[in-house]
Amino acid sequence: MLFPAGAFGGAFPNGVVGNPGHSERHTHGSISAFYSGFEHHRFRLGTGFRVEDLYETSEAKNFKFVIVPGIGPAFIPLGSIVDVSGTPDVYLTPHKRNLAYVFAQDEWTIAKDWTLTAGVRHDRYSDFGTTTNPRLALVWDAAYNFVVKALHGRAFRAPSFTEQYSINNPVTIGNPSLKPETIATNELAFSWQPTNTLQTNLSLFNYRMRDIIRFVPDASGATAQNTGDQTGRGLELEATWDATRTVRLSGSFSLQHSTDEATGQDAGLAPHQRLFARADWRFAPLWQLGTTINNVADRKRQPGDTRPQIADYTTLDLSLRREQLAGGWTVNAMLLNLFNQDVREPSLAPGNIPFDLPLPGRTFYVQFQHKL
Repeated sequence: MLFPAGAFGGAFPNGVVGNPGHSERHTHGSISAFYSGFEHHRFRLGTGFRVEDLYETSEAKNFKFVIVPGIGPAFIPLGSIVDVSGTPDVYLTPHKRNLAYVFAQDEWTIAKDWTLTAGVRHDRYSDFGTTTNPRLALVWDAAYNFVVKALHGRAFRAPSFTEQYSINNPVTIGNPSLKPETIATNELAFSWQPTNTLQTNLSLFNYRMRDIIRFVPDASGATAQNTGDQTGRGLELEATWDATRTVRLSGSFSLQHSTDEATGQDAGLAPHQRLFARADWRFAPLWQLGTTINNVADRKRQPGDTRPQIADYTTLDLSLRREQLAGGWTVNAMLLNLFNQDVREPSLAPGNIPFDLPLPGRTFYVQFQHKL
């Protein structure tokens, strides 16, 4: 339901309705090998391929989406819900993407308690070209229970099929000329185990993103573009404590701040603070009861987005696990968002989805697993 009943002066008495769908097939193969013939070195080489095939798209809707010159996007009533699959009016046409990649890595023991790992990966995509990304990690075993890591890496996110090829979409239009987003990160991490029952980790990081894919308002509505750069910094503290033989407590607390380079303002979307806490209790042999608290706070809108700020939220989840049931079976029962909080993640500016993205309310799952 894109617009409610009676939308556009009554032209849509039952509302503006669109039901898109798609089917994908993914094929992936890879091979790698290790070589340790050189003293203090351990090499790894590999290659692989991936085929991403969006082989079928479908859509049923009660409108035709057009761009009226001088006016902009418009919705034309069709009178009833019509299956437009396989026609030029479908929101996305089928596409296939081929990926081939190679990588190399060297794990070098520089000295006692010091290890340097260096790697590089080269990817070639059939629809937007190549990208090469290195990674470095220096590890120091400062003491038997204290480890320091310094890391640097570059990575990328390939454009999705929707970001590249979406058409006739009232929310977003694709752009076949997109390049991948890129990010460079630096991290300093500390791992300390003061006792056999307590493990702690602290990470400090910063990053820089380039060619961010955003939907930019234009005469078509909003078209995907590589626009904008972003920097950020933050920290995360984690701990796991086996309080007793049957009780384990774990959690993390993170802080981050991101800046939009074009405006100098907060980049928005991501929370400035997040708190996660979990308790697991083995109250009987083969039985485990768990509870999780997740608090997300201080999320800003993107620059230029004038909608009200996003509300903070806290959710409580419960789980009950029974192992080795009826020979090799494990059963998990999970009750998520116990208090049925109205939890929403921010939608992108300029607000094409004006009331953000609702997450599930109170939800119950049962999961069965079997080991052969």
